[in-house]
Amino acid sequence: MYGQTSFGKLLLQGRDALAVLQRLCANDVDVPVGRMVYTALLNERGGFESDLTVIRQAADRFLLVTGSAQPVRDADWINHHIGDGEWAVLTDVSALTSVISLMGPNARELLSRVSPDDLTPAGLKFSHTKDIDLGHARVRAARMAYVGGPGYELYVPTEMARHVDQVLHAAAEGLGLVDAGYYALDALRIEAGRRAWGAELGPDETPLEAGLMFAVKLDKPQAFIGQDALRAALGQPLRKKLLCFVFDDPAAYAWGGESIVIAGQPVGELSSAGYSRAAGVCVGLGYVRGAAALQVHQGTPVQIDLWGQPVAARAWDRWSPAS
Repeated sequence: MYGQTSFGKLLLQGRDALAVLQRLCANDVDVPVGRMVYTALLNERGGFESDLTVIRQAADRFLLVTGSAQPVRDADWINHHIGDGEWAVLTDVSALTSVISLMGPNARELLSRVSPDDLTPAGLKFSHTKDIDLGHARVRAARMAYVGGPGYELYVPTEMARHVDQVLHAAAEGLGLVDAGYYALDALRIEAGRRAWGAELGPDETPLEAGLMFAVKLDKPQAFIGQDALRAALGQPLRKKLLCFVFDDPAAYAWGGESIVIAGQPVGELSSAGYSRAAGVCVGLGYVRGAAALQVHQGTPVQIDLWGQPVAARAWDRWSPAS
C-alpha cells in the first residue's frame, strides 16, 4: 500500500474543456467517460512541459492527475492556453481527495474482500476507472500501477481516507499487505522503466528521446502543441536517448547524477537510481548522447563513475528483471 495523496489533482470543466485538452495533450483524450489516458504536455519544441494522467469524468469534465511537484506549474501552463472566449475553468482540487494505491498480485483479492463491486479484468479494464463502495466510503478505483504489474489507485474523499486505510488493513490477513514509502515507490518505478518529471522529463526532452511515443498520437484529428516539431524530428538522429542501467556489483549503489562512460568516453549521466529487489542490484535511468544515442543497447558494457571509481554496469534500451 502506497500513500500517494501528494499527487496534484486539477479539475478542468466546461463546454470547451475537451477542445483545450486536445490542443495541449499529445495523446488523444477524447475517450469514453471513465477512461484514463497518460499523456505528454509539450512545448513548441516538442519538449515536455509536463506528463500527467487525464481521467474523463463526464463529457465536459476531466480530472488531471499530476506529480506532487507539478500542480502549480501545470495549472499555470493550462490557464495560459485557455483562449479568450473558451468556456473552461481549471480548479486545483488536490486537497479534496486522498490517493491510496494498492500494488501487487494480491491487490484485487484484497479489494474484493471490502467491496461488492466487480473488479475483475472484465469488470474494470486496465486504464479504466469506476466508482465503487469500499467499507462505508464511495471511492473511484483506477486500474493501473505506477510500479508495474497489477494494481489500483483509489481516489478517496479526504475525510474518508483514515477509514479506508483501516478497512483495507483489517481485511488483509494472509495477503502480505505492507505499507511502503516513496523510496520503495521510486525504486520500483525505475525498475519498471517509468519516467519521472524533473528527472527523466523536462522542457528539453522529447518523447522520441525519452521513449514515450506511446503517449503521443501524431495523427489525432486535432493539432496539438509540439506536433510539428515531433513530425520534423521523426527519422532524424536522436540528440540523446534514455537507457536503463543495471549494475554488476550488488554492493554498488548510485543516487543519480553519476557520469556514464562507454569505451572510455563520458556520454551522459544517471537521472535516477534505486535498488532493484528483483535483480538484486542497483538500477538506474539516464540519457546518453552522441554516437551512444544512435546505437541499440542490449546489455552494452558501461562504467558508472561512482565517487570517482569506475563501477561496471550494462545498458539496455528496454530492460526488465527477467532480461
